[in-house]
Order: sequence, then C-alpha cells, then structure tokens
Amino acid sequence: MPPDGGAIPPPACVLWDWDNTLVDGWAAIQHGLNVTFRDFGMPEWDRETVLARVRGSLRDTFPGMFGAEWERARDIFYAAVRACHLKVLRPMPGAAGAIAAAGALGPQAVISNKQGPLLRTEAAHLGWDGAFAALVGAGDATADKPDAAPFRLALGACGVNPSPQVWYVGDTAMDMRAARTAGCRAVLVGRAEHDGGVANAAPDLAFEDAAALADTLRRMAGKVSAAD
Repeated sequence: MPPDGGAIPPPACVLWDWDNTLVDGWAAIQHGLNVTFRDFGMPEWDRETVLARVRGSLRDTFPGMFGAEWERARDIFYAAVRACHLKVLRPMPGAAGAIAAAGALGPQAVISNKQGPLLRTEAAHLGWDGAFAALVGAGDATADKPDAAPFRLALGACGVNPSPQVWYVGDTAMDMRAARTAGCRAVLVGRAEHDGGVANAAPDLAFEDAAALADTLRRMAGKVSAAD
C-alpha cells in the first residue's frame, strides 16, 4: 500500500532501519551467534531462525539468553562478527537508489539495533556514511529500539521534530511499533515473511522492496520541484 494519488505528503525526513532494510548482513550475525552458542553448548540457529528471532539489541536480549555470563557471550559474539562482517555485507536490492531518492527530499539517518561502531563501520565500508546526518546504533542512546531514545538522537541530528512527515523505514513489526512510539510514520519495506507478514507488521505504508520505495520518493521529489 504505497501512497496513492498524492494523498500523503512527501517525507520531510527519512529514518532507516539497517539490517534487512538497507543491507543484508545476516551471515555475520548468524556466524557470531553460532560461535557463541557453540562455546556455551547451545543449539545453533539456521538463517531462517536468525531472521525470525533477532529483533532487540544485544544488551536487551543477551541477559535473557545467557544469564550471568551474558557479558562473556557478548565478547565472543562481537569478536566473531568483527572478523567477517565487512566480507559478507551486501546492500539490499534498490537500497542505494532509495537512499539517493530520500536525500533529495530532506535529511536522513539510520536507527539500528546493531552496535553503533559496527553500524558506522559498515556504512563507511559501503560509502554511504556521508548520506546520513546520524548513524545511531545500539548503545548510542540511553535505551535501544523500540524505545524512542535513539529516535530523539537521530531527529536532533537531522534538525527535525517527530511527526507523520518523518518516515521510519524498516522490515519488522517491532520497527513499525518503534516508529509510532517515536511519533513517526511507520513504513514497511518487503513482505515481512520472517515476521508474520504485512498484516502482523501493521505498517502505515508498505512497499514491495526498496526499489519500489525509491520510485515513490523520486515521484514525490519531482512534484516538490515542480511546485517550486
């Protein structure tokens, strides 16, 4: 359900989720988890399980998974991820075009539950870091997504207040809830097959993929330019 007939104004600011929205970095996340699970004698996860279960930040999820030894698990996980994440990182189809199209409409930023330094290293590796006013990852704010704290950081860097004209683009139901908690419009990219489907995600707007989103943003930018 993309915007129809110009009924929805173009975004004044676009905020992005990272993994499975702009990039595919799941191979590194799966590797890091499975190295950690092996160390703890726990069953490993396949890619589908990782996609279905990984939502919250490490500091919000590892204490429940590893108990009193969660900090040791954290160190094992991050060491394994850092060893391979840039080698396996891939842009999602259409993502570069969507970033460029959003940049023609206003400022943009990333809000992710990936650790902040890892997020910023990946953005720099892809040459995308200059497109964003902020790259806010887990640990950068007082609380992580779905809390509104990282949104306040990102919006402050963009010089924009929360409103329906701020789009938060993500791929899960948690992303959509986080957007609404922060006072932004919830925009889904993809069919959310890994998260119960579009109906479960309950977005304000939905796009088949990043390329479809980019097309809509370009049309909106064209109308704005024509109005000027």
